[in-house]
Amino acid sequence: LMEIFMKYKVHWLIDGLVEIDANDTDVAEKIIKEKIESFVENNASFFKEIGAKAVQGQAYLPGNDE
Repeated sequence: LMEIFMKYKVHWLIDGLVEIDANDTDVAEKIIKEKIESFVENNASFFKEIGAKAVQGQAYLPGNDE
């Protein structure tokens, strides 16, 4: 029997949360942004292979709404 393969698109997201010691949100975002950019750069072929297009995040102070 002959198997028929089809191309499937897979849409994925990575959601994370990290605590960063910083004096404001801009610094906190910059710290994690630099870590992520370094990781992506050091693994560029992997990220190209899986079609990664964007990484996004936002810093905030923890509170009751968390």
